Amino acid sequence: MGFSDGTTLSKSFALNTFQNGATMARKSYIPGDFDLRVGRSKTGLGLYAESEIPKGACVIEYVGPELTKEQEEKSNSKYLFEVHSRKTIDGTVRWNKARYINHSCRANCEPNIHKGRVFIHALRKIKPGEELNYDYGKNYFNEYLKDICACPKCEAKRAAAKSGKKPTATKVAQNKAKAAKKKKTAKKAGAAARK
Repeated sequence: MGFSDGTTLSKSFALNTFQNGATMARKSYIPGDFDLRVGRSKTGLGLYAESEIPKGACVIEYVGPELTKEQEEKSNSKYLFEVHSRKTIDGTVRWNKARYINHSCRANCEPNIHKGRVFIHALRKIKPGEELNYDYGKNYFNEYLKDICACPKCEAKRAAAKSGKKPTATKVAQNKAKAAKKKKTAKKAGAAARK
């Protein structure tokens, strides 16, 4: 989809047109035709992109039979997705490829609930070969993943705790601090030059 200013919009977006003539992209809830594969990951099996996925694209739907509260409480499934207090999807079924999307504290996807269904959208551009992941949420993380999360941030925290040292800042945080310091120094130098 193209605009008069040359901007294009992927097919995963539609437009909302407002009374004042302004337009705004809205999320599509129709999964794109992306090549995805199940493969080995750090944590077992994961879902990988085989083709580029643009930011904001609807990647896949999390599907499976709906469970009642009673069925949910009796279930031993690891693939339950609570849509709301009265609806849970059991994603155990093999044809639900979305069940292979693992947790990450620094996710590249996010689940969105729309009309009682769960859709996974890309938070950023995803390159071919990259594993899809989303944040499972604080409660699930604290109960099941806190001690085993394989993301670099959590691994660094566990390693630091094991050695008794304070966790060091990540490269990104270190680079941000350096950039802020340079900016502050440049600002002072500019003020001194004006005097």
